Amino acid sequence: MAKKKKEKAVKQETTAQRLSGIIKSCRKIMRKDKGMNGDADRLPMLTWIMFLKFLDDNENLQQTNAELEGKKYKPAIASPYRWRDWAKDKNLTGDDLLAFINNEKVKLSDGKERTGLFYYLRGLQSETGTERKDVIATVFKGVANRMINGYLLRDVVNKIDEIHFTNNEEINTLSHLYESILKEMRDASGDAGEFYTPRPVVRFMVEMLDPKIGETVLDPASGTGGFLVEAFDYLKKQAKTVEQRKILQSKSIIGGEPKSLPYLLCQMNLLLHGLEYPNIDSGNSLRFPLRDIGDRERVDIVLTNPPFGGEEERGILNNFPDDKKTAETALLFLQLIMRKLKRKKPNEQGGRAAVVVPDGILSGDGVCARIKKELLENFNLHTIVKLQEGVFHPYTGIPCNLLFFEHGKPTNKIWYYELPMPADRKSYSKTRPLSTSEFIPVTQWWNKRKVSDISWFVEVDEVVNRNYNLDIKNPSKKLEDFSVTVADKIKNELKNFNSTFDATNKLLSNGHWKSLNQINPSELREITLGNVLTEKLNYETLVPTKAYNILGCSLAGRGPFLRETKLGQEISGKELNKVSKGNFLYSRLFAWKGAFGIIAEEFDGYYCSNEFPVYEVDETQVLADYLSLYFTRPFVWNEVEKFCKGTTKASRNRFKEEFLLAMKIRVPKIERQIEILKAVSELNKVVSQITEFTSSLNGMPLNVLANLYQGEL
Repeated sequence: MAKKKKEKAVKQETTAQRLSGIIKSCRKIMRKDKGMNGDADRLPMLTWIMFLKFLDDNENLQQTNAELEGKKYKPAIASPYRWRDWAKDKNLTGDDLLAFINNEKVKLSDGKERTGLFYYLRGLQSETGTERKDVIATVFKGVANRMINGYLLRDVVNKIDEIHFTNNEEINTLSHLYESILKEMRDASGDAGEFYTPRPVVRFMVEMLDPKIGETVLDPASGTGGFLVEAFDYLKKQAKTVEQRKILQSKSIIGGEPKSLPYLLCQMNLLLHGLEYPNIDSGNSLRFPLRDIGDRERVDIVLTNPPFGGEEERGILNNFPDDKKTAETALLFLQLIMRKLKRKKPNEQGGRAAVVVPDGILSGDGVCARIKKELLENFNLHTIVKLQEGVFHPYTGIPCNLLFFEHGKPTNKIWYYELPMPADRKSYSKTRPLSTSEFIPVTQWWNKRKVSDISWFVEVDEVVNRNYNLDIKNPSKKLEDFSVTVADKIKNELKNFNSTFDATNKLLSNGHWKSLNQINPSELREITLGNVLTEKLNYETLVPTKAYNILGCSLAGRGPFLRETKLGQEISGKELNKVSKGNFLYSRLFAWKGAFGIIAEEFDGYYCSNEFPVYEVDETQVLADYLSLYFTRPFVWNEVEKFCKGTTKASRNRFKEEFLLAMKIRVPKIERQIEILKAVSELNKVVSQITEFTSSLNGMPLNVLANLYQGEL
């Protein structure tokens, strides 16, 4: 069997695993309830239950601290509505539990008739109207209990009671877990994409605006709080003193979200990340007349992805100037953002913003052009980052852009940066989304700007002359080549093909190829893979800020490829296996489809997950490249498939290491292996040249049109 360099220690169950197990158990219980309709129902249910547990743990802690200081503490929620009163009462279950939560009036075990839980929470009100009681009331005005089985609900409550919101490590772990739950909920809900922005986009926008302690960050279309959470975490790293932490908690983060479900999710998201009293307005941010927004309502930073394509009621439109009224919600928010940014004062920086907008805003005319005119004349629109189609997949396929602007001076020059699609893919998807590492080049470019094939600038006069059309295409992109005539191009291609054909004939007629035809099967000797493969376990603990190149393995013996590049904090596991040139690798899941190969030199030092066993090859018995070539045979995949049992392809078992290592294969002597590899390499070059020739011929019709139109419409 395989010789191992080291044995991986058996890990103890981590807090993350325990919490994940609790959440999975809850969702499994909820699936049994007939009142629940998918994750779009289950996840909000989990949220309001966790919300109440969090509040009680937090208030319990504050009460203890107050008592130690000899002070009185008045909780926001009174008995018997605290979690510790009803949730820990195991006798309150079934119909009695449902009645306590849902009904306006309920008779408790003490015989007294009281207001039901939800009705009590919705009726909370403070004297100032801006305290925790008011937040709780607003949250529960939009919450409903959708479970109809009180015994299943009791099981869920008992599970959530196992989470301790007084343990900092547990809260931190749960905050990351909760964000993954939010993403699942967005995926489960058809219209939930309106309050979702991919985390890499959010993080980039926050980092480029670089908020500081003492500055106020606003998202007027908060959704589930992605921008606000990222900004809060960014500021939290700067809060070193008691005073700075007080400023961070009291006046740094402001949001607005009128829809009840995202409002609840946003509150929970911010609470889990450590913001004690989230300041999220539950009304429509557009409901105030622009002219009434004065200096006191202005903020230092706006970070947002406002809804677009929507339509507001006429009462909202009346809050905007007559010549800038529009049904496009994104344009209304753009006007609000300009009004909300602090005016620049001597020795002070003006307010700054980063906003996601669709392509239509860049090119729009009429009202849209008038709004952009105001933007360019009163703000410095210094940067537009153009994103590829599919970044927001599957929520919308509309191409989007990131606008960066600040108050203080008019726009003179606008820089554009076109974020390229990674070379190894044609589009983004749920399983292969945009990653944070893709923003590393633009981050490095930000402070040392220069023109390149993906970055350029335009003077503002050009934009004005184009009637404020900001949709300036990348000037370095050559869309059509009409520099060579069609006849000359065909002649060149035929000349190259004839040269390839002659070289192929010469290759096949030399003695080297003749000797290969004379190989006798009797030359082959049998080896057991367990005797030539040594498992390589070179695991590294992930560093949150480090970028990792992660490999996958192509089907049909095509070998490893760069699947994605991610920061450590974006990866769900805690470690990855580092590979080296010449290592043999395969995919347990897709071995039956030929997912085997050798690590090429270009992938030396890259990483793979534990789903891809990695081995060093004893090349005194079989060359690594020959072993890789051997596993390109469909006959071999067919044999592998026999060990991958399962009733369907989806349930097919993985190809375990012991099966691989027990395999017996026949190979020629090393000298013959070298000959075969050389012959295959030569043949591949020929095939590649023929493929290029065929591809060029397929493009000839377009070359005809390119020469006809000469780059014109």
